Amino acid sequence: MYNNSVISHNTNTDINTNTNTNINANTNINTNTNTNANINANTEISTNTDANSRPKYKMAIFDMDGTILNTIDDLAASINHALRVNGMPEHSVVEVKGFVGNGIRKLVERAVPPGTEEEDIDRVFASFHEYYKDNCAVMTKPYDGIVNVLDELKRAGVILAVVSNKAEYAVKQLCEDYFPGTFDIAAGDVEGRRRKPYPDSVNAVLEKMKINKSEAVYIGDSEVDINTAKNAGMDLIEVGWGFKEEEFLLSEGAPFVIHNPEDISAIIINNK
Repeated sequence: MYNNSVISHNTNTDINTNTNTNINANTNINTNTNTNANINANTEISTNTDANSRPKYKMAIFDMDGTILNTIDDLAASINHALRVNGMPEHSVVEVKGFVGNGIRKLVERAVPPGTEEEDIDRVFASFHEYYKDNCAVMTKPYDGIVNVLDELKRAGVILAVVSNKAEYAVKQLCEDYFPGTFDIAAGDVEGRRRKPYPDSVNAVLEKMKINKSEAVYIGDSEVDINTAKNAGMDLIEVGWGFKEEEFLLSEGAPFVIHNPEDISAIIINNK
């Protein structure tokens, strides 16, 4: 487990702005970043904006599992490996979907047989971590359309973040593997910080990037994400392609559920 609670870019920025009476800005931002998450990014963002075309939000904070990455097959394979080597019965992928959302410890607690002793839970937990750190990107893949949406948001100048209950090492590795140079900041599960739905991780990235919660939107796929946004006092975009069904999400308080990743950019950039 890594102990860095927040991974962020240190950025030297050169901004040249030419403005006329119509408030048209030509902005060139050249960013060369190197983070302690080993995410190396050379990013160039070019935007032509006026007062009517600014994004609705300055920052978009994404959940990871079930929102930007379909991780369920690797999670299921890893928990079943941990159960198997400890002599416990395994679960189907559908069953594992019902276990995820509150971090790996809770996944393990839900997967072991009822009445399992704490020391046995600890062994399964350790077996999961040992296996998953080397196998977290075997079957995992971005959801269709997500990469294009993230690129579009970045071109529009939106700050991009990931906040996950996934272990920090996995958040770092998956960002490197699937979204190199895309996210400006990421936070995973670390010791000493409460997991979602507590707003601690969300508040940490907002503070680090100096963004007010009213200027940011949270995007997720579960009831945990619904409550995270509520506890952080933020607007929410709930997606329906993840691990939970739309009817359930609406019953848990989602204001709406989208089913096309392009709707994210339509809401954030085009104010749809």
